[in-house]
Amino acid sequence: MQFPFNSISNKQEMQISLPIVPSKIPSIFPFHHPIYPPHPPHKSLSFQTQASPFKSLKTSGYLSTISRAIDEEEEYRKARAAVTRKGIEVEGYFIEGLSIGGHETCVIVPELKSAFDIGRCPSRAIHQNFVFITHAHLDHIGGLPMYVASRGLYNLKPPAVFVPPCIKEDVEKLLDIHKTMGQVELNLDLVALDVGETYELRNDIVLRPFRTHHVIPSQGYVVYSVRKKLKKQYIHLKGKQIEKLKKSGVEITDIVLSPEVAFTGDTTAEYMLDPRNADALRAKILITEATFLDDGYSIDHARQHGHTHLSEIIENAQWIRNKAVLLTHFSSRYSIEDIRQAVSKLQSKLSAKVVPLTEGFKSIHT
Repeated sequence: MQFPFNSISNKQEMQISLPIVPSKIPSIFPFHHPIYPPHPPHKSLSFQTQASPFKSLKTSGYLSTISRAIDEEEEYRKARAAVTRKGIEVEGYFIEGLSIGGHETCVIVPELKSAFDIGRCPSRAIHQNFVFITHAHLDHIGGLPMYVASRGLYNLKPPAVFVPPCIKEDVEKLLDIHKTMGQVELNLDLVALDVGETYELRNDIVLRPFRTHHVIPSQGYVVYSVRKKLKKQYIHLKGKQIEKLKKSGVEITDIVLSPEVAFTGDTTAEYMLDPRNADALRAKILITEATFLDDGYSIDHARQHGHTHLSEIIENAQWIRNKAVLLTHFSSRYSIEDIRQAVSKLQSKLSAKVVPLTEGFKSIHT
């Protein structure tokens, strides 16, 4: 706050003029405790001092009250920023989207041109070439016809949509119904990809599903980067010798897969105990659900509904080798502040960076 000073005489005394203006931010200053004295608007408060011009302000409580107001406004600003934030940068990837338990889940990784689940088809998902469906609940797959139709409307190439094999036939029926009702073409490459199978998305990226545990058939996905590494038996050779072997048709490299991003979808914490899911727990980024965060709902309740309780993630923290953990799918009953508090509990148990996906959640300050 700036105080406009009148001209100061050459004497030691200084005169300060403070305009008294009513507050225009009633949400910050309680009505029963105004920071301004009850004087008419635009009158001036004048006083003289031989010392610091702010001494009287301090003793009158002005600055302490203003300080409190500034702190409250800063909290409000942070809360608004958290509500409107559209994405997170973590481990070299920008991740955005919505994941609200029972409402909608669509997590987008633009660098991979991919969306994990499609939710209600947020507009940001339309330009992703790949969609990985974890299971058939509507809050995860409901927007699929809209996604495919929108790609056609914008003259984008038909997308590749990956589903658990057990639901492929039903997804085809769903799309056929929309084709008939809308009398439109819905062009896509619908891929049934089972746990343990590998699909090449690009020459440097492949996809593998892993087993998860929900109340209906489900699976998670791991995206791997692909690179070639010289075989050990040829490491000692010089460049010309390696080139000669290569020209002669000898395979001199091994293919190395490095897990980059893992996405669980809806699942109990049981997936963390399966040795076959080790890659999900050592990927650079693990995107996992945490539907329940506190004692309001028990671990048994979470398991019965095919979900994970935060305390289970904490309990199994020893198995997590990821560089970052992105928590998703919180129940809509939680506020951003509840989620932050929960994140701090998990962060104290992990060396990995823990971040929540909070777009769509409300703050107690809003």
